[in-house]
Amino acid sequence: MCSVYVSSDKIRDQFSSAMSAMYQQEVPQYGTLLSLVEAVNREVLAANPALNSALQDSDELMRINVERHGAIRVGSADELAMLRRMFAVMGMEPVGYYDLSAAGVPVHSTAFRPVADSALKRNPFRVFTSLLRLELIEKVELREQASKILRGRDIFTDNVKTLIERFEQQGGLNAADAEQFVQEALETFRWHDNATVDLATYDRLHNEHRLIADVVCFRGPHINHLTPRTLDIDEVQRRMPSVGIDPKATIEGPPRRDCPILLRQTSFKALEETIAFADAAEGKHTARFGEIEQRGIALTQKGRELYDRLLATARESAPKAADNDAHQAHLAKVFKDFPDNYTTLRHEGLAFFHYHAVKGVPVQGPVSAAQVDQLIEQGALSVTPMIYEDFLPVSAAGIFQSNLGESRHDHYGSSASQQQFEQALGTTVIDEIELYTQRQQASLEQALAQLAS
Repeated sequence: MCSVYVSSDKIRDQFSSAMSAMYQQEVPQYGTLLSLVEAVNREVLAANPALNSALQDSDELMRINVERHGAIRVGSADELAMLRRMFAVMGMEPVGYYDLSAAGVPVHSTAFRPVADSALKRNPFRVFTSLLRLELIEKVELREQASKILRGRDIFTDNVKTLIERFEQQGGLNAADAEQFVQEALETFRWHDNATVDLATYDRLHNEHRLIADVVCFRGPHINHLTPRTLDIDEVQRRMPSVGIDPKATIEGPPRRDCPILLRQTSFKALEETIAFADAAEGKHTARFGEIEQRGIALTQKGRELYDRLLATARESAPKAADNDAHQAHLAKVFKDFPDNYTTLRHEGLAFFHYHAVKGVPVQGPVSAAQVDQLIEQGALSVTPMIYEDFLPVSAAGIFQSNLGESRHDHYGSSASQQQFEQALGTTVIDEIELYTQRQQASLEQALAQLAS
């Protein structure tokens, strides 16, 4: 019976916690980063009771300290398709398509994450998942060699494949199976300090692109970062050196605002790690790093177009070799043209909101979508920002570049192929803008129904 099965939300919560514990063991600086983020979050909430209250009222407070996103890179369609099935056990679906080739990174990606409001509140764990684009390797011999290496590996344990099939056949996993699933799934994400190729092969792939070597030369793809969510990324960036962490030069994404939008990210430099190669040679590999994010309100299509236009303007006119302070000041100047209060963002249709019926407030006049502003003025209807749950291609590529070396690979060009990616995935990806639209409409309809009852 279904009642004996563990919910996908709970399995995701268990996996997220287990992944975080594993990564703390593998990358001690990640534990230091978690402590720093938690301290800054506590201080922000203590200094801003209104924010604390708003997060409590919207049932968002509990997710702050458990919130993580990870990133993984796989090499073949079969690996991507099996990952999709694995994440489905945890209630995570592919949302969005990201073409990073435009930024010189030979991958395209999606984000596996929960999509329902209740699941996001329970644990919004996400994994940004990239598929290597072997067709972008210009040297035919190297491309064929990489493909052959990838065909010779299996990044999933036999037990996890059995448990995935059991979940699909019976519609869930019992407590014992769920616990085993978490442990077996972790093995796909575990770090291995021994390569499956000799040093010469690694060097050839590395010279084409560091990321290609990272994906192809190991028996597993390994999680390359886990990202906690902060309420003040500028303060975390400022304090990172004081706890022995060297941050990247600038914070990616929009500038600091009274009403945060989309996503801001920073990271610490990737670790240089000793690797044993198949020919007994030793060498160094750079892949894993630490990242921090601050999330703001999700933007509508109109809002995204304005954001993209302003970001392009900022990039074209950016001062050379700017430090983070200069970079942020420049961004803030350009983004003055983006409204910075929630009322205007809502009225101009630039951002998404949740609507809530306010208990105990008498309603005057009709209850319908046409009277939303009036109902808000009466205090019968309240609105809260809808958190952006996804990623920004430019920021993702910026983080990748800063941790894979600053060399450019412009010859990849922009070669988006969502159809090719979805064929490898085995399903279509969910359009994130449509998803936010549906969630906003559902919250409005529910709130109006409650007021009318």
